[in-house]
Amino acid sequence: MHARDLESPASAGAHGRMRVLDAKPVNLDGFSVANPELGLVAMRSPYDPEPSLVVADRGRQKVVVELDGKAAEEFDVIDEFIARYGLDLGAAQEAMALDDVVLARMTVDVNVPRAEVVRLIGGTTPAKLARVVALLTPVEMQMAMSKMRARRTPSNQAHVTNQLDDPLLIAADAASAVAYGFREVETTVPVLSDAPSNAVALLIGSQVGIPGAMAQCSIEEALELRLGLRGLTSYAETISVYGTEQVFIDGDDTPFSKAILASAYASRGLKMRVTSGGGAEVLMGAAEKCSILYLESRCVSLARALGSQGVQNGGIDAVGVVSSVPEGMKELLAENLMVMLRDLESCAGNDNLISESDIRRSAHTLPVLLAGADFIFSGFGSIPRYDNAFALSNFNSDDMDDYLVLQRDWAADGGLRTVSAERLAEVRRRGASAVQAVYRDLGLADYDDERVDEVVVANGSRDLSPGHPKMVAEAAAAIEARQLTVFDVIASLKRTGFDEEADAIMRLTRERLRGDQLQTSAIFDENFRVLSKITDPNDYTGPGTGYTPTEQRRAEIENIRQERTIAELTADQDAHRGHLSITAIEPAQQGSDPREVCIGLSPALGRTVWLTLCGLTVGEVLRQIEAGLEEEGCVPRLVRVSSTIDVGLIGLTAARLSGSGIGIGLQGKGTALIHRRDLAPLANLELFSVAPQLTAKMYRELGKNAGRHAKGMTPVPIFGGGTDESISARYQARTVALVALERDVCEPGQPPLTVKATRA
Repeated sequence: MHARDLESPASAGAHGRMRVLDAKPVNLDGFSVANPELGLVAMRSPYDPEPSLVVADRGRQKVVVELDGKAAEEFDVIDEFIARYGLDLGAAQEAMALDDVVLARMTVDVNVPRAEVVRLIGGTTPAKLARVVALLTPVEMQMAMSKMRARRTPSNQAHVTNQLDDPLLIAADAASAVAYGFREVETTVPVLSDAPSNAVALLIGSQVGIPGAMAQCSIEEALELRLGLRGLTSYAETISVYGTEQVFIDGDDTPFSKAILASAYASRGLKMRVTSGGGAEVLMGAAEKCSILYLESRCVSLARALGSQGVQNGGIDAVGVVSSVPEGMKELLAENLMVMLRDLESCAGNDNLISESDIRRSAHTLPVLLAGADFIFSGFGSIPRYDNAFALSNFNSDDMDDYLVLQRDWAADGGLRTVSAERLAEVRRRGASAVQAVYRDLGLADYDDERVDEVVVANGSRDLSPGHPKMVAEAAAAIEARQLTVFDVIASLKRTGFDEEADAIMRLTRERLRGDQLQTSAIFDENFRVLSKITDPNDYTGPGTGYTPTEQRRAEIENIRQERTIAELTADQDAHRGHLSITAIEPAQQGSDPREVCIGLSPALGRTVWLTLCGLTVGEVLRQIEAGLEEEGCVPRLVRVSSTIDVGLIGLTAARLSGSGIGIGLQGKGTALIHRRDLAPLANLELFSVAPQLTAKMYRELGKNAGRHAKGMTPVPIFGGGTDESISARYQARTVALVALERDVCEPGQPPLTVKATRA
């Protein structure tokens, strides 16, 4: 081994390409070798238990006496809870007897009904489910997710927070999020005591424009429950469960206490799911040498056992731990699938930044977007990164356009839609003004109109003036001291003229009495219709089945603010129309002057195309080419080639007419080449193919080189220099529009004409 083979990445970075690689954002991420001793293994640890289930008859009752290799007397509190409440013992014998591969194939097979898979998985132990899911490839997991998610229609959830806990900004951002299509909005606080104010502001803002979105304030569990019981929130999801007993003990909790909490929420019509997420046990030093997937399988089994409607998982706070080990990304996807297999609502993570690499973070989200989930994100950061009090989401507000384009690219419904700047300003003002009015009316705080104006145009809290530092804390304290309820908020909205928001919150509160939102995977649409596993069941059974966007929804997905019509893509042509007049002189004849170089003009150049892709007018491009020829002592002749739009054939036609046998082909969009009469059509002497990169100097040099070829010289080709920019993606649509203009005036079979150009 050479000494250089032992160099560290930092020292190796001194060598050429490695220096560039070392500077890439992916190197800011942490990576670990697999280490089962610490639980740093994604899907298969040698310490994972073998699946087993032994059931004994105790009188009229069946009792689990062995679970995944442990006898009942060895059960920890998690084993005990799952054994009592988490297994369908009627299906257990059949399910546990199935070969792992057979059961794995059933999850993917479109011919096996979802209900049958759910029935069998209900009888599997945590170890059995983890082993089955680990057999699937990522593509197979996506196929299984398409079939196994509970609700047919996918949806999305947003984070709405800011570093100031500013209630006007929270309301404006909530209204913005709902306008984009989020059906759940979630806030939290940098300062715990601000929570009541944040909850009220989020409640109001979430009903602006499009009613029916559910809201939660994610904080310490006791306060969160109290806010929910007073109607200030409508769902909860930060009831954490863990895969080892020690981590439960560290959190002063048990599965039994979580079950009581779940019942408390349900008893008041509050939707509730639990939060787990692989890697938490590793992060807290109590993974018991087990794989991340197995421990998360225990969490999902617990969620089912304690009566939760669903699970928020896929790494969550420990996503960086999971993504640091081999197969980590695959394990995160497997977590979401296990929730679906247990017949629970899947709120599919993506709510924590997984990487500083845009490629990695997109790769983490895309499989869920394509497969579909009840919620693609358990928290898309609908606010700027710096304002996300949950920690940075995998996608944040500055990624909104990228996400909307991903939906469009794949025709995948990720729950969101494009919002115009005008509509965004409208709902932001309405949300901020409603909170301003309610806070004044209830004597909580007095925000002036200037603050509303600031909030409407703000990207985030850094765009706001500091304001009164104690105003939020005083408002929150007053809300708690007076024990304000949802009815106080509704009455205040009515008194201050915000009838639509008052009616929406009243309707939301009334729906809690019905309880339909307590069904698995329940959301409200804008008409307060409940979409859930019961009312909107996933009916995917293969191609041509399952969820398909309506025509209206498809139009929303396709309508991004960056799209342009052909007319819009070519609108700048009219601004330069007429700067050059090209008139026909005669049918083009073979030239005899050895100094002559013909310049072949495309059909639309100077007729419907006046501006090239590099920003130069066609007149200026011609002037530079002609000047270059003249500097070499050559005589330019312009020839209109109307029979083709192919720049190679245009150039070859010009060369065959030229006295020197050298011709230049020029398209309206700016692509150009030098041709010679004896070459094949697709051959050429020099080609300027990337029109957006060209400059006036380069066109002049092209003219010079054509002149040198005419004189029998061998000039050095012009080097464009290359680019690391996305030239093709940026200009392709515009190129198509300009080519369409060329095609419209093309006249196949028409002979070339010698023409004259006159500049205005």
